[in-house]
Amino acid sequence: MAELNNDMGNGFQSQRPKQKAGMSFMKISAIALAGFFVFGTGFLIGDDRIKLNSVDNIASIATGQSSSDDLSTDGLQELYDELRHNYDGEISDEELLDGLKKGAVAAVGDSYTEYLSQEETKEFNADLDGTFEGIGAELAQEDGFVIVVAPIKGTPAERAGIRPQDIIIEIDGETSTDITVFEAVKRIRGEKGTEVVLTVIRAGERVEVPIVRDTIDIASVEWRIEDGIGIIEIGRFSSDTGDLTEKAAKEFVDAGVKNVILDMRGNPGGLLNQAVEVSSIWLDKGVTVLEEKRGDEVIKTFEATGNPILKDVNTVVLINEGSASASEIVAGALKDNGAATLMGATSFGKGSVQQLIDLKRGGSLKVTIARWFTPGGKNIDKEGLTPDTEVERTSEDIDADRDPQLDAAKASF
Repeated sequence: MAELNNDMGNGFQSQRPKQKAGMSFMKISAIALAGFFVFGTGFLIGDDRIKLNSVDNIASIATGQSSSDDLSTDGLQELYDELRHNYDGEISDEELLDGLKKGAVAAVGDSYTEYLSQEETKEFNADLDGTFEGIGAELAQEDGFVIVVAPIKGTPAERAGIRPQDIIIEIDGETSTDITVFEAVKRIRGEKGTEVVLTVIRAGERVEVPIVRDTIDIASVEWRIEDGIGIIEIGRFSSDTGDLTEKAAKEFVDAGVKNVILDMRGNPGGLLNQAVEVSSIWLDKGVTVLEEKRGDEVIKTFEATGNPILKDVNTVVLINEGSASASEIVAGALKDNGAATLMGATSFGKGSVQQLIDLKRGGSLKVTIARWFTPGGKNIDKEGLTPDTEVERTSEDIDADRDPQLDAAKASF
């Protein structure tokens, strides 16, 4: 564990994040794509198990409709009134209300539970389509610093040399310390053909990286056969991921493929039901994929749905520090059920499930509703999954277009 140099300026001395040796990665409070938000990292849509009204109570205060039973007894109404009456400047009711909501949600102390404004909610949902204009990098936040999970394959960020664990300290010359991932995304994204310059800290050194924005179209699933080995690359878990992975599996079986590599490196997660569908391609119907727990109580068990096309096919799952949430669910399910071995680097470590709740007055609440556990009873939060065989891929390998992790997976059969 080596600390970064403390001569970086911009307040860096007071909060120096630590970097692990090799390619392991600091844990986050939120994930986003540098262009639009990454989808949910394992959130549930349309689930009515939780109803939260406290944010709407704050809204009633901001509109002057609160009663003596509202939050005014705790001084929030008084604070709002005094700010409105005494502040020397213009105050936007909408921005103030959004700030109150964000502060209320942040007070619970969970890094994945957050309030999204109407604009942020629109962008969050838009990214489910997988096409946007930006640079194509997965961003995260830790202790006030915006950091890179991984650049997306084939995007401007990767071509420009952005690397996992890069700590973004400036965006176009302006400090980016102590801003949220959402704020960083807004500043980084932009029209195709325009340039953004990211100043990053990498291995203790300050590096400026100019990047020309482009249209980013992230493929959910890609597959191919090389030397008789079927290779499936899942870049994210969107609504078509299960169907596309099943299509790939059928093509492999028809071609007589006996060995498969499931590559989920740099996969930040996505829709939970799609993780279950993908796992079901290897697991018998009824086999446990994951358990959700609230406290010590199991509130739901997710089981494989059947039709395990690749059940008897030798499988290696590739993971790295950019593999998070839904991709960790699949990797953990296949490993614990003996359907695959894991290779690469320790995964990201996101072991909680979020639900997105639309609020009546606009905006939404992304709230942690449970923690998930692998079939073997492991919650990987902040720890990640350790591969059966650890293989490093260094920055030098990436620059030279070498992939020792993929090579090792091929050689393992």
